[in-house]
Amino acid sequence: MAGIHITDIEAAINWWRERSPSPDGITACPEVLALAEVYALLVYYRESLADEATLPAAARSAWLAWYAQTPDAPCIAICSTAQGDALCKGCGRTEDEVQHWPRLSPGEKRAVWRRITMEGTAWRFNRYAERARPAPGAEPSAPTAVPPAARPSKR
Repeated sequence: MAGIHITDIEAAINWWRERSPSPDGITACPEVLALAEVYALLVYYRESLADEATLPAAARSAWLAWYAQTPDAPCIAICSTAQGDALCKGCGRTEDEVQHWPRLSPGEKRAVWRRITMEGTAWRFNRYAERARPAPGAEPSAPTAVPPAARPSKR
């Protein structure tokens, strides 16, 4: 099984904090507490990945709830792997990742998302970024970590 990156744990914590805010500013919902324990251990041991298979049940459940509202596949319907490219110009996945996407675990999918986001070279992040945006009126998806180099300039 794949590792879940600390930034995904943090994103899930923030999603749950927004979804179930603290009534008194001190207590946190059970999902935040479960994820915060995993996050704290990652920080303490200076690790960046939590093993997907060994997450405590409550943390796994909370993480999967966050994961369920993220976009599944990075596809923007411009697949160059069908034309023989080893790496899709549209989404940034390898031919193997495109073919086996339905069989990948949530952690494996998030690892691919993290890689292509950090690379930021796929057309979904530049030339055809509008295809990756939610349709008007659609629920916005969870934010994905975008490296500063891939962020648009504010100039």
